[in-house]
Amino acid sequence: MADPIEDREHVAEVLRLVEREAETYLATVDGALVRPPGTPVIDGELPRQGVGSLRAVAELIELANEGATRSTGPRFFHFVMGGVTPAALGADWLTSSLNQVAYNWVSSPLAARIEQLTLAWMKDLFGIPEGWSAVMTTAATTANLVGLASARRWWGLRHDVDIDTRGFSGLPDVPIYSSSYLHASAVKALGMCGLGRATPRIIQWDALEGELQMLEGEPAIVIATAGDVNTGYFDPIRDIASLTRQYGSWLHVDGAFGLYAALAPATRHLVDGLAGADSVAVDGHKWLNAPYDTGFAFVRDPEIHAATFAASAAYLGTETLDRPVFGNLAPEMSRRARALPVWATLRAYGREGYRAMVERHLALAQRIAHQVDEAPDLERLADVPLNVVLFRFRPAGVEDSELDDLNRRLGEMVLEDGRIYFGTTVHEGKVAFRPAIVNWRTTEKDVDMIVSVVRELGSRLLATAPGF
Repeated sequence: MADPIEDREHVAEVLRLVEREAETYLATVDGALVRPPGTPVIDGELPRQGVGSLRAVAELIELANEGATRSTGPRFFHFVMGGVTPAALGADWLTSSLNQVAYNWVSSPLAARIEQLTLAWMKDLFGIPEGWSAVMTTAATTANLVGLASARRWWGLRHDVDIDTRGFSGLPDVPIYSSSYLHASAVKALGMCGLGRATPRIIQWDALEGELQMLEGEPAIVIATAGDVNTGYFDPIRDIASLTRQYGSWLHVDGAFGLYAALAPATRHLVDGLAGADSVAVDGHKWLNAPYDTGFAFVRDPEIHAATFAASAAYLGTETLDRPVFGNLAPEMSRRARALPVWATLRAYGREGYRAMVERHLALAQRIAHQVDEAPDLERLADVPLNVVLFRFRPAGVEDSELDDLNRRLGEMVLEDGRIYFGTTVHEGKVAFRPAIVNWRTTEKDVDMIVSVVRELGSRLLATAPGF
């Protein structure tokens, strides 16, 4: 195969091949091992002569059958990852076929208008004011970058310096405050912004006012977390927002998955005060169950947001104000039309459909917590305010000093076993498990396997491993 143009006659056949494989995969994913045993052999040099689309895709399908993690299935509880709803899946296939450039209106009126409307729907879903600027991103990491880069610009302008033009030269250090819930993605974004990964001061929130008072009018950046990845805990957003308004500081809220608490009446109070923030980040491929990779960034000040990511060139032209240039609101100028599957899933299920899903997941998390509490050899390490259950294996007769090693080894067994899938974390110095319930496919039958499999594998580990 010397040239792709020679392969045009096979396009329909390739699509049918993928369609058949996708149907088989999705028909069996509920009962399949989350991680297949073994590792597929993937190697070889770049071929001089290609094999053509049909053979290449068929080979890829074979590799996927052998080695793809069934992360779209109902028993993948790792990393707070959702699946992909039927509406989002169909729209995502269509998105790849249309291959729209979601830079601005000229590049694709379809992509631009759907993103504009989708962002308005997301604001409505979370209770974010209509007048805020917004953009779709690749994930919460990039959304955190958007919010914190906007905060950086704001802070520089408070010192009469356009940091995006001149840089930080001659400026003092940026005061940054957060709780211990600060997520690695926010830390990474701080590093990319030049604000420093080690800069945030980790404080108790009752000390924030004193910290801001000591700045004597110096502006600061405050990062609050809506949904800690280990516990699902929330920082007190309303109280923090009140202080940042009072002392002229910027509040960024990392709500990667926790922002969806706004959908359920029982948990809506957890995001109370969100409208008092200055920027907000959230994922779409978590609780929204949109395809990887999807995120959203919201910024209170449209001028600050736009100026932070503005880029110009003669060939790019200009747009009217009612046609936002989304490529100038986020790091990427070359952008996939990832709003299409989000629009489709919101259109398909609406506010009430997502409310029902969130409430079902909240109930499933409580179900797991109850089962953990009832098990004599398990220990729950935190309350369950949302959808993450933090617990560890603690059998009788095992010394406390041995529990961390025991749970690490048990965590490896859980991943290798493949019936359920979640990893270990460290919370308050203790190694533990943190399954998160976010997949639209997950049912009581699926979550009931968590406790039973952990206890089964734990008993096996105790019986076979020396030292326990």
